[in-house]
Amino acid sequence: MITIHVPGDKSICHRALMLAPLADGTSHIRGLALSEDVRATGAAMGALGAPAIGSLEEGQPIEIRGPVELRSPGSVIDCGNSGTTARLMVGLLAGSSAAATLDGDESLRRRPMDRVVQPLRRAGASVRELREPGYLPLEIEGCVLSPIRHESEAASAQVKSALLLAGLVSRVPVRVIEPGASRDHTERMLRAMGAQIEGEPQGKGMRVSLEPLSGALKPINMAVPGDFSSAAFWLGLAVLGGCRGEVRIEGVGLNPGRTGFLRVLDAMGASLDAMPSSDEAGEPVGDVVVRPSAMRGVEIPPEWVPALIDEIPIIACVASRAVGRTIIRGAQELRVKESDRIAALHANLVALGVSSRERPDGLEIEGADRAVAGVVETRGDHRIAMAFGVLGAVPGNSIAVDDRACARVSYPGFWEELDRVTASGPEP
Repeated sequence: MITIHVPGDKSICHRALMLAPLADGTSHIRGLALSEDVRATGAAMGALGAPAIGSLEEGQPIEIRGPVELRSPGSVIDCGNSGTTARLMVGLLAGSSAAATLDGDESLRRRPMDRVVQPLRRAGASVRELREPGYLPLEIEGCVLSPIRHESEAASAQVKSALLLAGLVSRVPVRVIEPGASRDHTERMLRAMGAQIEGEPQGKGMRVSLEPLSGALKPINMAVPGDFSSAAFWLGLAVLGGCRGEVRIEGVGLNPGRTGFLRVLDAMGASLDAMPSSDEAGEPVGDVVVRPSAMRGVEIPPEWVPALIDEIPIIACVASRAVGRTIIRGAQELRVKESDRIAALHANLVALGVSSRERPDGLEIEGADRAVAGVVETRGDHRIAMAFGVLGAVPGNSIAVDDRACARVSYPGFWEELDRVTASGPEP
C-alpha cells in the first residue's frame, strides 16, 4: 500500500488566516498549506496588521494573536492568482474600519467580482473599480454596513463567505439564500469559534443566517485537514492503475460539501473506502483507501456539481479511460475559473485523441481503454496541469504538460510526489 499525505486544505487555510485575528486570544494552527494562494492570503492579512507568527515558508505551526483591528496598508494588496483571497477580502474589508486596494495577476483580473461587490454595495459598502466594471483592481473603503440579505442566483461559497465576513466585522445580521448547498467551511469555523450561525433547508436550497456578535470570537486550535481537491488527483491515479496497487490518503478533509468526487467514483465502479476518524474546528477528517478499478462512464447531474466543482478536471481524465460515455452537466462555473476549464479540458482531450464534445455547461466524453499521447496546454491552470499529469502517468500514456510550474498555486511538490507514487517511479 502507498500512503500519501496531501497539503492542508486551501479553503480552510484562507478562512483560518482571516478569522483568527478577529478572535480574543491566540489561535494555534498546524499544517497550513504552503501554496501560493494561501501565501497570498497570509501576506494580505499581514499588510492589514494581522500577521501570523511563525514561518509559512517552512510549514511550521503558527500563532495568530487577536483581536486585531484591521488597518489600512501602505500599498496595494496583491491577491496573486487566488480568487478566494480576493473575494473574501472584499467582504472582510467592506465591513471594517480599513481602506485598501486589491489587485491580482492577469488571470485573476479576468475573473468576475461583481457577484460579491453588488450585494455588498446594496448593504452600503464603498467599492470602486479602478479599471473595468466588475473586475480587479478594486478600491474598498470600510464602513458600517446595513443588515445584509442576499438571494444568490447560483450556489457560491465565495459569495456567501464574503457576505458573512462583512456582516461579522460590521456586527450586522446576514441572511444568504442559495438555490443549492455550497461549501460550508466558513459556517463550520465560525460555529467552532462561538458565532451564532445557522443553516437550514429552504425549498431545494439553503438559507444561512448569522447574528451579530455580542462579544468576540473564540480562538481556534486546529490541525488543518488535508485538501480533498489535492487528494482527488491520487484517487484518480489509483483507480486508473497508475500506482503500485492500493493507495491510502491519510488525514484528509471529509466535509460532505467537498467529497462529491467519491460519489462519482463509486458510481463509476471504483473500489474505495472513506473512514472518518476525527474533527478539526468542525471539519470531519479521516482516511480514504482506493484500489485499481474497472471504470465505466456515468452521468453527473447539476445537483452533484457544487460538491465536486474543483475535481472536474480529474473526473474528465478518469472518464477518458472509462468504458462508455460520461456526461457532465451544470458546471458552467468552470468557464470563469483560472481558465475556461470546460474549453481547456475539451481542447486537450481532443488533442490527445479522446472523443469529447463541449457543452455550454459541461462535457460529454466517450472513454476508451487505449493509450493516449500528445502535448497538453494548461493555459496557466494548476488543476488542468495536475489532472493531465495524472493521466500521463498511467502506463502506456505519453503526455507532455507545457507548464508544470503552475501547480505551485495549490500543490507545491506535486510532480515530485507523482514520481514517487507512480508505477514507473522509484520504490518508496
